[in-house]
Amino acid sequence: MQFHCNPFIHIASFCYFGSKALLLLCIAMLLCIIPTVSYPHRICRFVHFFVNFSSSCALRTVDFIEDRKTHDSDYIELHRRMQNYATSGYFRKALEILTSMRNVPGKPTVYDCNALMYCYLKSRNELLEGLVEVYIGMKRFGPPPNAITFNMLLNRMLSLGKLKDALFIAKEMCGSGFKPSFTSLSKFLKKSLKLGSLDCSLGVFQLMVKLEYLPTEPVLNLLVSLLTKAGMIGEACSVLSVLLGKGYFCSVHSYNLILWALCKSGQSSRALELFCLMNKKGNVQNVCSYTALMYGFGREDLGEDLFHCLNVMQIDGFKANIRTYTVLIKFLCEAGRIGEAFAYLGRMEREGCDPDMITYNVILRELCHQDRVGEICELIQVIDRKGFSPNPHTYAALAGGMLKAGKIGVAHKILLDVISRNCTLDVAVYNIYFHYLCCENRSREALSLLKSMTEGGFIPSNVSYNTILKGFCRENSTEEALELLDRFEWEINGPDVVSFNTILSAACKQENSSLIKRILFRMEYEGVELNVVSLTCLIQYFCTVGRFSEWLNVMDYMICKGQTPTIITFNMLMDKLCKSGLLGTALRIFKYLKNSGYVLDTTSYNILIHASIREDLNMLVDQLFKEMYTQGLNPDAYTYGSIIYGLCREGNISIALQMMDQMRENGLTPSIAIYSTLLKAMLQRGWMKKYPEIRKLLGIVIMR
Repeated sequence: MQFHCNPFIHIASFCYFGSKALLLLCIAMLLCIIPTVSYPHRICRFVHFFVNFSSSCALRTVDFIEDRKTHDSDYIELHRRMQNYATSGYFRKALEILTSMRNVPGKPTVYDCNALMYCYLKSRNELLEGLVEVYIGMKRFGPPPNAITFNMLLNRMLSLGKLKDALFIAKEMCGSGFKPSFTSLSKFLKKSLKLGSLDCSLGVFQLMVKLEYLPTEPVLNLLVSLLTKAGMIGEACSVLSVLLGKGYFCSVHSYNLILWALCKSGQSSRALELFCLMNKKGNVQNVCSYTALMYGFGREDLGEDLFHCLNVMQIDGFKANIRTYTVLIKFLCEAGRIGEAFAYLGRMEREGCDPDMITYNVILRELCHQDRVGEICELIQVIDRKGFSPNPHTYAALAGGMLKAGKIGVAHKILLDVISRNCTLDVAVYNIYFHYLCCENRSREALSLLKSMTEGGFIPSNVSYNTILKGFCRENSTEEALELLDRFEWEINGPDVVSFNTILSAACKQENSSLIKRILFRMEYEGVELNVVSLTCLIQYFCTVGRFSEWLNVMDYMICKGQTPTIITFNMLMDKLCKSGLLGTALRIFKYLKNSGYVLDTTSYNILIHASIREDLNMLVDQLFKEMYTQGLNPDAYTYGSIIYGLCREGNISIALQMMDQMRENGLTPSIAIYSTLLKAMLQRGWMKKYPEIRKLLGIVIMR
């Protein structure tokens, strides 16, 4: 009767495994019990039938039965004690008992191991290392883990926030032939996104896709949003691409997030490709999609594309909203087309789309740049009549605009007035004030103010620190700037690439090789990757000191890292080559760039024109000047200045004067240097008969 009682006690102890596991366990126990109950009857029949066979054989069989009873009794007791120790948090004791079960044939089973884990988890004092130790033991020596084992470990690691360990267990579970549920992986993805672990989030996403699980739309939007905010735009595009390949219908909100990220990072061409692809896939765009493209085109100064996009949007039946108009007005203001910006502001109001403070702040900033005080006052009155209150961005626009326009005193007055009135200001306004102090060579004062404000509860941003670093570098205190990296209380990730680039740029301009090495070492130590700006600074340094072979090494590094050198980088190289008397090499690079599809700018031609004039290569000058027009480029003041200088040097003063008239017709104002060049050439060539022209030029020079 003892055997009839204990199995049920044993079965009850495993009730936490659920009905399916309990049924399997009951069947297993019954298979052990039935032979034990019927075995004596079978032995008696065998002994009676084979009485002359061997009595010792019968005795050995009886001994085996008794042995089996003893083992089962010991096993049940061991299992009970193991559970008690585990529940009380005595992991080592429980593990010792689990190990001692090996003395019982066929023990321990996977259910014994799971029971230890479960009871240890109930203790609430468990250590993750203990659970991992049991798991590793099961993997090495058996019994092999089952789905319950993996689920227990996965859930507990998630509850502890051990995301990397949880991902490892999920992958191990798949590798062992078990399939995590959609619910558990979806919960895992949400948890990793909440904790901001994008690496784990991508790992879980890939696992879900492999198992044919597709995330819900809110989770997908959160994943894409966090990836784009972290600058992982390529990964966000890959997520979208994988889902589209699985036939997943992504909402317009999902891919609008990527569109905006691409456009904000200067990749409007890729954004346009995505826009067209989604259109082909049958996704319906909305006004936000078009506005993102317009923002990207405006940011990259592609005005024609911007207005074409606006027309297409209106043809497709979408009405511009406040964000669309603000993007348009911002583009026009940054291009200096303030009149057109006011025209769109009026159109906006006529269509019942009321501007907000963001729109007004954009216009205020440009009015400040152009020093149009009267219109600033009028616009502020309009803002007041509409019931808007100036916000920190308004003050930032006013003060920042004045600083950019060179009105440092006005900017200072605005900032002091705002600060003295105890207005609620954000860090952006204070950053402008730090910038003002640094522009006045008062970087140490800015540093002192930052320290006192921080003690009063002000939380600086990386921009605050980088502004002061730039100020110190501007005052040739680059060594001190490097020391400040350790003294500032940086945000979570410490100094960023802008911080290092600020100091690196100054060190390269000073040709301080020792400091450059220290900065590069520190960047490597901090795990900060060199970007295009960093590498351009190094290129400038190597070109300045004439180490062109090192320049090639930097270029190779850029290409290996997938960073495309900009035309600014090549212009810098061509300029240094020309100044070193290597015009031929510069021309070869110029031709290579044209053949490689690089978009050359006016500066590229100016560098070569100026060098050709210096070396009396008149035919080359004429060829380059004509080629500028064929490329759709307009000569600027520097182009005309170089050509006028060359003509004057050769004594072609009449042609030089004609060139200056052409310059004026094109809306360019000749500089004092051009007038001085012409005047000097006239006097040297004895143009006394042209006295009125000389007098006129002399008067201009004196007045300017």
